[in-house]
Amino acid sequence: MPTLLHHLLFKTAQHVPLRPAIAYKKTTVCYQQLAQQVQQQAAALIASHLKPQQRVAIFLPKQLETVSSMLAISLAGGVFVPINPVLKAPQVAYIFNDCNVHILITSKSRLQNLAPDLENCPDLHTVVLVDHDTTASPPKDWQSYSILNWDSYLQNAVIHTIPNIIDTDMAAILYTSGSTGKPKGVVLSHRNLVAGAKSVSEYLSITEADRLLAVLPFSFDYGLNQLLSALLNGACCVLLDYLLPRDVLTTLETHKITGLACVPPLWAQLAKLDWSPSINEHLRYLTNSGGKMPKAVLTAIRQRVPNGQFFLMYGLTEAFRSTYLPPDQLDTRPDSIGKAIPNADILVVREDGSPCVAHEAGELVHRGSLVALGYWNDPIKTAERFKPAPKQNAALPFPEIAVWSGDTVTMDEEGYLYFVGRKDDMIKSSGYRISPTEIEEVIYSSGVAKEAAAIGVEHESLGQAVVVVLSPEQHYDEALLMQHCQAQLPNFMLPAKIIVLASLPKNPNGKIDRNALAQQFAELFLS
Repeated sequence: MPTLLHHLLFKTAQHVPLRPAIAYKKTTVCYQQLAQQVQQQAAALIASHLKPQQRVAIFLPKQLETVSSMLAISLAGGVFVPINPVLKAPQVAYIFNDCNVHILITSKSRLQNLAPDLENCPDLHTVVLVDHDTTASPPKDWQSYSILNWDSYLQNAVIHTIPNIIDTDMAAILYTSGSTGKPKGVVLSHRNLVAGAKSVSEYLSITEADRLLAVLPFSFDYGLNQLLSALLNGACCVLLDYLLPRDVLTTLETHKITGLACVPPLWAQLAKLDWSPSINEHLRYLTNSGGKMPKAVLTAIRQRVPNGQFFLMYGLTEAFRSTYLPPDQLDTRPDSIGKAIPNADILVVREDGSPCVAHEAGELVHRGSLVALGYWNDPIKTAERFKPAPKQNAALPFPEIAVWSGDTVTMDEEGYLYFVGRKDDMIKSSGYRISPTEIEEVIYSSGVAKEAAAIGVEHESLGQAVVVVLSPEQHYDEALLMQHCQAQLPNFMLPAKIIVLASLPKNPNGKIDRNALAQQFAELFLS
């Protein structure tokens, strides 16, 4: 069985070399072709002076080069940092600086948008553009880093010694919003990623006969897992960056997709469309994560594909996946997030770490091989979330570290879990965890708000909608404020509504009372 990330590809390529591995638009590459591409890229990365465990950022939509780059970075001993393609330049530059990115793989158009923000990224020495046309590359002295187009990059590939890697080494850093405003880099080992692929593949029964549709970004652990599960089992992963929900249904039909993973907002959009009856003939499983699935949406989707099995799932980036609800429990426990996935132990505990009794609310704690290595270069936040597991053997000299999720859940007598809420102020919208502080910083930078608070308000299709409540300055203009937000924030972080109050409620410590605001506007989007 594979132990390192790139083993997922190479072991499968040995077994079924000619089976389709990746389909992108009108191009399909087999496992043998993908393995050859990854080997060439790994040699090119080493020739570009990539040292073991250095970070390589990938700022691209889902395409063939995105997939081959992640695997090549792994083979070359580096750490890949997939960046959500919808992020704006300041957010991308923050990630570069936070984890000291040395090499960037992107496109010419994206680099031109990023260039002004890369001036203060001292560790960045090489930019690789996926563009093939040599005339498309800026001159090499354009910036302090060297710039290579795709062909020049691959021509640098020469035989190099592949560094020694073990399964506890870093493989990837995935950035997720932090409660204090700036994103946190969750460090994942080879063991974490491979264990996640094995676990999810087991309960979804993925085989080489499957064709999985990747619609979620690879910067999202749930989206990355679609690719890794396919590689592990010799399945074909079909890449799609859709413009309209209808594009998803068209791809399901034309590629005869057998497995589809989405977040609640996309499921809500798909539930409103007419599905071709032929989809029901091959779509054997569907999964949801990234937020609670509305019952009406779940019912509508199940009616459109009665032969498909629907799995409700729960996870957090710090532990990849945590629980799933088997399809045969949907009608009995539609509100449950299920039980632990294979090779994970999920506990519900009180603040002192003692186990909760049935139906008692407590914190969800995840222990096992999927627990991440911590947050990049942030020992304080790591110590808050990654703590000794409640179950400890006193004879062991070092404690086992578990992820304390910050999510409040209950467990029934049969071991099924039910989500209650979050301890912190994070907003969960469209499958993303969003920091209210990060939005508020943008609001304050506009100069039109005396006070501002971003809160999450329950929304049928988004899970939570972002609502900004503010006390404005005299020159306040909502249209100009929204333009400012659109320039600074990706779409999923934009306010769905801006509410103006004379003053915002305060708690006894004089801080803005987010809970009071959340209660005041709890029914804002409820019909």
